[in-house]
Amino acid sequence: MTVFSVWAPDVSRVRLRLTAGPDLALDRDPERAGWWTIDVPSAGPGTDYAFVLGDEDQPLPDPRSAWQPAGVHGFSRVYDQSAYRWSDSAWTGRQLPGAVLYELHVGTYTAEGTFDAAIERLDHLVDLGVDLVELLPVNAFNGEHNWGYDGVCWFAPQESYGGPDGLKRFVDACHQRGLGVVLDVVYNHFGPSGAYAPMFGPYLSEGPGTSWGSSINLDGPLSGEVRSYIVDSVVSWLRDYHVDGLRLDAVHALVDRGATHLLEELTVAVDGLSTHLGRPLSLIAESDLNDPRLITAREGGGYGLTAQWDDDAHHALHTLLTGERQGYYADFGSLQTLSDVLTGAFFHAGTWSSFRRRVHGRPVDRGRIPGYRFVAYLQNHDQIGNRAVGDRLPASLSPGLLRVGAALLFTAPFTPMLFMGEEWGATTPWQFFTSHPEPELAAAVASGRRREFAAHGWAEASVPDPQDPATYLRSRLDWAELDKPEHAELLAFYRRLIALRKSHPDLSDPRLDKVEVTHGDQWLVMHRGGVAVAANLASKPQRITLPGFIRTVLLATESGATVMRDGIQLPAESAVVVALA
Repeated sequence: MTVFSVWAPDVSRVRLRLTAGPDLALDRDPERAGWWTIDVPSAGPGTDYAFVLGDEDQPLPDPRSAWQPAGVHGFSRVYDQSAYRWSDSAWTGRQLPGAVLYELHVGTYTAEGTFDAAIERLDHLVDLGVDLVELLPVNAFNGEHNWGYDGVCWFAPQESYGGPDGLKRFVDACHQRGLGVVLDVVYNHFGPSGAYAPMFGPYLSEGPGTSWGSSINLDGPLSGEVRSYIVDSVVSWLRDYHVDGLRLDAVHALVDRGATHLLEELTVAVDGLSTHLGRPLSLIAESDLNDPRLITAREGGGYGLTAQWDDDAHHALHTLLTGERQGYYADFGSLQTLSDVLTGAFFHAGTWSSFRRRVHGRPVDRGRIPGYRFVAYLQNHDQIGNRAVGDRLPASLSPGLLRVGAALLFTAPFTPMLFMGEEWGATTPWQFFTSHPEPELAAAVASGRRREFAAHGWAEASVPDPQDPATYLRSRLDWAELDKPEHAELLAFYRRLIALRKSHPDLSDPRLDKVEVTHGDQWLVMHRGGVAVAANLASKPQRITLPGFIRTVLLATESGATVMRDGIQLPAESAVVVALA
């Protein structure tokens, strides 16, 4: 027997449509306002179904569907969450403190672009030293290929990736190898095609929208059920798919004027689930606010999230290494900026932002908030994919500066994250791609993308067509690059760097108030307890003074570093990690 239920508060009737037989009328649920329900004894797992609202005849997929085998426009299918036989009963989870994250997109991580194909590459991540695999959004979206941020079914894994069972096989395989899984989820908007949930009820706000369309109704009339829709989705990914954490996309676009913000509500729900499951669960926010309240404990008046992405760390490193200063990079690029970030997490912390033309951010209490609550990166899907041609850092940096950037990232007090292929200096671009089957939508997305980049100074002709299949194909990783000496050497360096971070307690110490930074003419030294990280960004050798006797050179990005009585002589564009007496 299967119970079908749906929230549709403002319609006169709801019918259930199966693939055979007449429509069946749902009854109003006497215990839940706005809900409709029906028991169908003959409808078991695998049954395809849809809802029909009012006097219309259009079959609509279930807003809470766990399986969309025919895509986001097709019928939903009954899915039994208890049918999959897990093999991770011994899994105790992975906490974020001390972890290394690895962001990957299922559709371009392998040539096949599926969960099962990605499983075949997991041992590479184990050997690299990764702890948590962060998947770009996998909930169902329109078409076959997409970044994932156009998702419309917030409970159903994308069918072209392998559907719900495919995601479970992937998570299971990760756990068997000691890898945790973080899933990127988007609750700030629906994608432009296949978003049928708003036809059932007031899922969208009547107030100001976001850059992606109408905002989600979190504080308007009947918003309680919309909030429950999101909370239940969060719980489902963590409970039913055994995921270890969620990355919450663009939480600054969650418009919530209620006394208890949705983010705090999510924290309460996830903390309760973590207690029940007996393993740590993480909530990581992407936020443009530079507001430490998100990651301040609820006992201290914050929202209690585990961590947040730190774009300031990326911007400070990227601008210093590349020399780029356009757009939101305008305020970054100096050694002092990087020093401020390494010691305080944010650069814009109640300071003037020329890009925003206002004061932005709030200072981090260095003595109370640990550095692991900030996820830092040299590259990620946004910072590569939102460049006109999706070029990675190796396209503009020397091998020496690539290593300098990596050394500073992995010896900083933050939680480091890699973007797939970064560890071997992948040369394949990662471009913006879509596969909308509707011609008008496809044309609108392509033209909008060109206009957006033209506003940032890129020539429209240089922007790849997101709908061109070649754009997607160019973005797939080329694993054959690992057979080339220059890529194999960089991979070996990343392995040594990650191993060093994990083996030396001073480098994994998350206390921001214990980090000290000095800098001079194109050089910088970061002190982490008894360890010093010296970086020479100049195109010539430099002598850098270090206080204390150098006991051991733990790692050098280039050969030729010379230890002296009062410091070290570094080759051009190089860095060294040393233990001090």
